[in-house]
Amino acid sequence: MNKNALVLAYLGDSIYETYIRKYLIDKGISKVNLLQSESIKYVSAKGQASILKRMIDSNYLTMEELNIVMSARNHKSAHKPKNCDAVTYKNATGLEALIGYLYYKNDLERINEIMMYVVKN
Repeated sequence: MNKNALVLAYLGDSIYETYIRKYLIDKGISKVNLLQSESIKYVSAKGQASILKRMIDSNYLTMEELNIVMSARNHKSAHKPKNCDAVTYKNATGLEALIGYLYYKNDLERINEIMMYVVKN
């Protein structure tokens, strides 16, 4: 696929956050402040980078998926992260790019598998 890794991350960010929001609502959380504070554990750069590290360490990702992650992590960006270091931000971008890539490929089954891993680990 010839899509820019940061474009895939842009798409993946919205898909990822939507899955997390639905998951938290399905858990029965009905107060917006609590939804927001709980979602940060998953959607913050620090949370995403931590989840990605667990996926890599446990060999959860396929080689194709790992290549997408690495491509996004290594992509040059003029954006300077506000609330974390550059390495954490790049790792989070890698996870978002993977979700964007899978969504663009219309591989919703694999997105569901990955998102189940995210919320269970």
